[in-house]
Amino acid sequence: MREENNKLFVGNLSYNITDDQLFDLFNSQEGLEVTDSKVIIDRMTGKPRGFGFVTLKSGEMANKAIELMNNKEVDGRNIIVNISRPQTDSDNRFQGGNRGGYQKQSGSRRY
Repeated sequence: MREENNKLFVGNLSYNITDDQLFDLFNSQEGLEVTDSKVIIDRMTGKPRGFGFVTLKSGEMANKAIELMNNKEVDGRNIIVNISRPQTDSDNRFQGGNRGGYQKQSGSRRY
C-alpha cells in the first residue's frame, strides 16, 4: 500500500503533547502499530502548533486508528484524526514567494 494512506493528520492536540506522547497514544491502542509520529512546531515561537502526523504500518491500521481515535478526548481536547492529504503548493504560501501586504511598485506611479 502507498505510504500516503498510512499517514494520519491529528488535529486539535494539546499544546503540551510531545512526539513520544503522540506515538504512545496511538501505539497503545490494540491492533495499531505506529512507525512514526511528529508534532508540528512553529518555527518562529518554537511551540507546538496543535497538530501532528502519525504513520501506521498499514492502511488498514490507519482506518482502524481513525475509528478508534477520531473525536477521542485527549488532555481535555477532542482530537481530530483523518487520512493525511499530500501537501500542495498553496499549502506552502508562507515559505516564500508573495506574502501579501504592501509591495513597493517599481516604475512610475499611477493615479
